[in-house]
Amino acid sequence: MKTEINHFDDLLHAARAQRERQRLLLVFAGTELPEGATPGQRERFAQGDGGVLVPMMCLDRLPEELESFAALLRESRQFEPPGQPWRLVFTAALSGTPTRAPSEDDAERVLGRMVEGVKTGAFDAYLPFNREGQPVRLG
Repeated sequence: MKTEINHFDDLLHAARAQRERQRLLLVFAGTELPEGATPGQRERFAQGDGGVLVPMMCLDRLPEELESFAALLRESRQFEPPGQPWRLVFTAALSGTPTRAPSEDDAERVLGRMVEGVKTGAFDAYLPFNREGQPVRLG
């Protein structure tokens, strides 16, 4: 059965419904001007458009540790640098067994690859969400 993901909370529901225990992986990304930005790029960036994605923070959580997207948003605000909110959160899930979720060590290795993927633009395997919890199509 394929679950349609129209909001981050749908992802939470789907992860909780899996037979195998899941661990959700989250990489929060902000934007910054690329090196050597043109005046036009600078102007668009000042208006809130454009820029390059930059990983800001990452975390892993068991689905039952996250009440909702609203709770995740509240938690993330505690770690945002002042004046630099994250724009997208890239998500992935690790599957364990029916009785054991993947460990934090398992998650750390994959989170490292996710961070590198965001840096290089190789994030097709991840599901990005905006600050409203809605999935975003990139590219």
